[in-house]
Amino acid sequence: TASSIGNEKSMNPALRISQLDALELNKALEQLVWSQFTSCFHGFKPGVLAHFEPEIKAFLWLTLWRFTIYSKNATVGQAILNIQYKNNLSQTEKYQPLSKHQKLWYLVFTVGGRWLEERCYDLFSNHQLQSFCKIKSYINFGAGLLKLCGLLNFLIFLQKGTFATLTERILGIRSVFCKQQSVRQVGFEYMNRELLWHGFAEFLIYLLPLINVQKIKLKISSWCLPIAGLSNSENTLAAHCKKCSLCGEWPTMPHTIGCLHVFCYYCIKSNYLCDMYFTCPKCGSEVHSLQPLKYKIEMTELDA
Repeated sequence: TASSIGNEKSMNPALRISQLDALELNKALEQLVWSQFTSCFHGFKPGVLAHFEPEIKAFLWLTLWRFTIYSKNATVGQAILNIQYKNNLSQTEKYQPLSKHQKLWYLVFTVGGRWLEERCYDLFSNHQLQSFCKIKSYINFGAGLLKLCGLLNFLIFLQKGTFATLTERILGIRSVFCKQQSVRQVGFEYMNRELLWHGFAEFLIYLLPLINVQKIKLKISSWCLPIAGLSNSENTLAAHCKKCSLCGEWPTMPHTIGCLHVFCYYCIKSNYLCDMYFTCPKCGSEVHSLQPLKYKIEMTELDA
């Protein structure tokens, strides 16, 4: 069987990046399961799950634990990356599966710990007695101490490459590869192509902010639609100052730049702030002075 073959062969320790990737995959799976579960209650009254959210999450994580750690000695993320847990407390170098006590304590530390962290604030938030306040302060201190220990454990993990989480270190469970990892052969053509592509992408990221796309767009529009080529209706609108030359709508706070065309104040101001050499898209005139329009325009004239 597969278990007997695994016991005969010594296991290789999992790489740091593989262990971190497995943790990220586990978090992504939990978010996916929770989002799929909550989508079933979109038709119900809002907040129907709020009062029982910690218990529902604990039940879902318990179900995941039953079909991953308890039955396969590996989480979903570890199974994808060809990793599983090994009982590091055993003296032999051969693969030893987790004991039942380790699996149960793993459930208590992960599922039970998260449930207690989410529920303890609700248990003591509505009580103003001094005893409850002390218990709440102790819980906050304990939670902070656990996070500090988790940070220290992560720093040790980065140095030694074992026990990515504090739970793994306490229980003595270690991540190892299920099978011998083959050496990956990467061709020089592939490496050169990747280097060239990344260099080109970085060059584009550096170059794009320097290109004034708005000015190029306006310049092309002025070439394609010169003032002489406008229809009579468009000339009439421009002459009566009833159309912004940038947005084409009724001018809001109409202003001029020294030519015969009218602009919304915010349209011309934003374009001029982006490009101090801004030119009129209709006639190509530069901004000499931004002046408000002296004529009074009534919107009722549009229907006339």
